[in-house]
Amino acid sequence: MNERRALQRVVAIVAALPVAAGLYGVLFGVNGLAPGVANVSIDSHFRYLSGLLTGIGVLFWTCVPGIEGKAGLFRFLTLVVVLGGLARLLGLYLTGIPSLTMLGALVVELVLTPLLCMWQARIAAQGPPDAQGLRHAQGLRHAQGPARAAPAPRDG
Repeated sequence: MNERRALQRVVAIVAALPVAAGLYGVLFGVNGLAPGVANVSIDSHFRYLSGLLTGIGVLFWTCVPGIEGKAGLFRFLTLVVVLGGLARLLGLYLTGIPSLTMLGALVVELVLTPLLCMWQARIAAQGPPDAQGLRHAQGLRHAQGPARAAPAPRDG
């Protein structure tokens, strides 16, 4: 498996996390995490943010095909995720340490997502797969010396 394909697979798997968590939040609301919360406004806001989380995951999935050409969207999504992670980090400082699930989300937001963005930038710098193969073939030809024409057949 080449590096591009590996990145595509990792992004597809990691993007499933916000899609699944977001859908869970949309369907079950804040009571899916903290049963007994009766504030309708908090539940409404939680479901809205869960919808955004789902959308972020779906947009990361749209980056998988042709991932080398999706640098702009990938970087924008990474910025959004990191900003959310920084907000979560501020909450940790202001209110205390959250659950292990939330700490895991913090690691994904502030470590894993930026690492994936750097990996995507590396793949983008290599160009599309066809260009990679062409560069490789050109490198082989250059290493072998100039191409020689086949000798003309003799009459006789």
